[in-house]
Amino acid sequence: MSRSNPTAIEEGSTNVYEDLGYAHAAEMQRKAQLAAEIARTIQARGLTQQDAAALVGIDQSKISRITRGQFRGISEAKLLDLVTKLGHDVKIVIGPIQRRAGRIELQFA
Repeated sequence: MSRSNPTAIEEGSTNVYEDLGYAHAAEMQRKAQLAAEIARTIQARGLTQQDAAALVGIDQSKISRITRGQFRGISEAKLLDLVTKLGHDVKIVIGPIQRRAGRIELQFA
């Protein structure tokens, strides 16, 4: 980068999918967060992908795709189910009614 031709830098939001203009960006971000937690849990527990697949009841190839962030075609509900099968508790809290559209937010303990 030369001083005569600086590159413009634009600060993004907290959702890269939204920044890139994807439809359903919030859902994609949640699925990415769940997939990342699945990958972290497998590593933290010292499981092979084969062991993890047997534990959660899906094919090793699907575990491989999920841990690489390739979760297209896998529902949020299925990812939540996998998280619980790997030993996490999942709590869903329905908040009070707002005068705006509600939102879904993930928090990891």
